[in-house]
Amino acid sequence: MIKALFVCSQNRLRSPTAEQVFSEYESIECASAGVDSSANVPLDPELIEWADVIFVMERAHRNKITKKFKPYLKNKRLIVLDIPDEYDYMDPLLIQLLKAKVTRFL
Repeated sequence: MIKALFVCSQNRLRSPTAEQVFSEYESIECASAGVDSSANVPLDPELIEWADVIFVMERAHRNKITKKFKPYLKNKRLIVLDIPDEYDYMDPLLIQLLKAKVTRFL
């Protein structure tokens, strides 16, 4: 079982979509969070420690995570998907993009 954590800014559109899409895969356990303090589910050390692999939507998210949570990132795979904040929740184009970019890492 792979534990995949999806991270964006507010945890409202991109990362919850990824969590929903990949939670349907049998071999993957999913969670999502946001790097902003006002996120629906703010990223915390417990989520990072739980995850086997962390997918971030943008380089800015990776930078925030490595700055704030560096001690918790040892032996963690942190993958930047380069998906801009221009999609709605469960947008078919976002789902297609996520599947194309994430699947090869799982």
